[in-house]
Amino acid sequence: MAQGTGKGAGKRTRAVSEKRQAILTAALEVFSRLGFHGARLEQVAEQAGVSKTNLLYYFPSKEALYVDVLRQILDIWLAPLKAFRADFTPLVAIKEYIRLKLEVSRDNPQASKLFCQEMLQGAPLLKAELTGDLKVLVDEKSAIIAGWIEDGKLAAVDPHHLIFMIWAATQHYADFATQVEAVTGATLQDEAFFQRTVDNVQRMIIEGIRVR
Repeated sequence: MAQGTGKGAGKRTRAVSEKRQAILTAALEVFSRLGFHGARLEQVAEQAGVSKTNLLYYFPSKEALYVDVLRQILDIWLAPLKAFRADFTPLVAIKEYIRLKLEVSRDNPQASKLFCQEMLQGAPLLKAELTGDLKVLVDEKSAIIAGWIEDGKLAAVDPHHLIFMIWAATQHYADFATQVEAVTGATLQDEAFFQRTVDNVQRMIIEGIRVR
């Protein structure tokens, strides 16, 4: 009897998790298209295939839903940086970080655009995460880069500015995808263009930090 109850509870937990994720996915699409102020919870609910009442059971307000979407984006966005380790060969590690960041831009363009919108507005709903977990992580990885520089393995550049440059170069292909396609006739969904993008961004950044 207890075993059956446990199985039932497990199914309910999975169902709740799946419903919650469906709402977050729908919210990302609606918020990235209409912005926080333009989006309505009714639109998110319709996109997710739930009632507004059901949506409010999981997320008590539009602001709470928006913040959870942004937090999920931040997790996706920072995953490649979290994988960055001191025991890697510096140039190999940075080349791989660039590749992973471009994969995020290719696979999550809506997320990147919404995050960009929030930053342009001064991050009013994400300030705590930026000055907390994000800053701690960037400082930690900057210290790794600084150690490589001190050991003579990289050129003397400011670690924070190196990370900022990688962010700018890689996220451009998501945030300005329309412009990239207009100029080149291709997007990161084109495998050949994606590989050329990876090769060129890697080469330009790596040549700037290689020890001479």
